[in-house]
Amino acid sequence: MPEPGKLLHSCHLPLRWGDMDAYGHINNVQYIRYLEEARVQLLIKLGAALEGAAQAPVIINVGYTFLRPLVYPGSLRIDCFVAEPGRSSFMIYYHAYADAQPEVRVGEGYSKVVWMDHAGGHSVQLPDSIRAQL
Repeated sequence: MPEPGKLLHSCHLPLRWGDMDAYGHINNVQYIRYLEEARVQLLIKLGAALEGAAQAPVIINVGYTFLRPLVYPGSLRIDCFVAEPGRSSFMIYYHAYADAQPEVRVGEGYSKVVWMDHAGGHSVQLPDSIRAQL
């Protein structure tokens, strides 16, 4: 994974019993949802309009590498780093840690955020207020 970039947000998320799978650990699909929650918190912190906005961010790529399994009960810290700002997009890199062992990384992920004009169906320039924070 490339250098993570600038740390802009960190959050703690609870692990839920229903997040586990038949193997007794957190199901792999849940990690993408954890990244989503961290990303939405970051975008709100940046001042992005999310619901009903004519121009708003969309995700065009997301991935996660599992380093250690997690089990319920517990909680997860996700650090969000931003990097590679372009005309209409930027990357978010995620580092995930179990709160029980805050120094041990349990996974890492990424997503590419693109600003879109939803009516026109095309990318638009990042808002100046967002770019200034990146």
